[in-house]
Amino acid sequence: MLDLPKLSVRLSGGINPRCSIDLAKVADANGFDTVWFAENAFNRGVLPAAAACAAATGRVGIGIGVFNPYNRHPTLIAMEIGALDELAQGRARLGIGSGIASATERMGLNTERPLAAVRDAIAIVRAMLAGEEVTYAGRVFSVQKVKLEYKALRPGLPLLMAARGEQALALCGKIADGLMISNMCPPDFTRRAVDIIRNAAREAGRQPPAQVVDQVVQYVPCAVRPDRAEAHRLAKETIGEMLPGFWSLGQRVPAAKSALLRAGELSQDDFAAAVDRLRVGELPADVLDERFVDAFAIAGTAEDCLAQARRYRAAGATELVLTFVGPQPEQDMGYLASARE
Repeated sequence: MLDLPKLSVRLSGGINPRCSIDLAKVADANGFDTVWFAENAFNRGVLPAAAACAAATGRVGIGIGVFNPYNRHPTLIAMEIGALDELAQGRARLGIGSGIASATERMGLNTERPLAAVRDAIAIVRAMLAGEEVTYAGRVFSVQKVKLEYKALRPGLPLLMAARGEQALALCGKIADGLMISNMCPPDFTRRAVDIIRNAAREAGRQPPAQVVDQVVQYVPCAVRPDRAEAHRLAKETIGEMLPGFWSLGQRVPAAKSALLRAGELSQDDFAAAVDRLRVGELPADVLDERFVDAFAIAGTAEDCLAQARRYRAAGATELVLTFVGPQPEQDMGYLASARE
């Protein structure tokens, strides 16, 4: 039987930092690999919660997924992740991505050349963590004689890259230490993304070329309950909350739309009709059928969810970052963990 991917937990700036501490402790106690903090514009910054969770736990990884170099300069990313890794005693993890352009532009920042921005950020952060004095002339970010004034605990801390479009995935394969995949990307997207980054790594002469695919971290909602029908209802509610925003993003960003449409049993017309019904207030349970659940969540009993997690592993995901949906995430984490033993 195919091994499970690593199972981690998604937290975010949408959660009160004190609640994040409680959830991180439960994740730590139940053997989850990492708690990843998703930082979205205009919500809580995630560093306070991440630092508090690092201090309150002793085993679980503390991941930032992702930092955006447009509103957090690469030098600041290096300063902060190095300090967080010290606090976490080598448990910090980092993803870098260009973020959502529409939100960043509301800050008055120019989001042109997003791939160049990420390339520059990874180059600067990597060199600074390695202890180098860095002079770098990039297309978006440049620095002159910058150097951390402390020695990073892990000079080679892996830098993951958030990517979705083909060019971004190819760049990830060439320069990053792993890939981060957002919500609302079905397993078929994952399979194709892994092929792209593997081929790009090989073409770039990276040795070994497959190393970058050893860290493929994917976000996915998880509705896990002994009552399968209840779990599927919760999954539909969560997908129903996300789908209109992702569909709107897809109208502006072809790569986002293409990712959605990798759900092979769902057509463009299916998405458009579902979004129209959700926007006029129809309930997700009435609008979304099981095809949406199969494509964009893992849901059902604990055994169901573990079987579905193996689908993602077969597609190439090495780690699933689960958003435990519903009002009792602590209990749900324990229930899923007990089935894994």
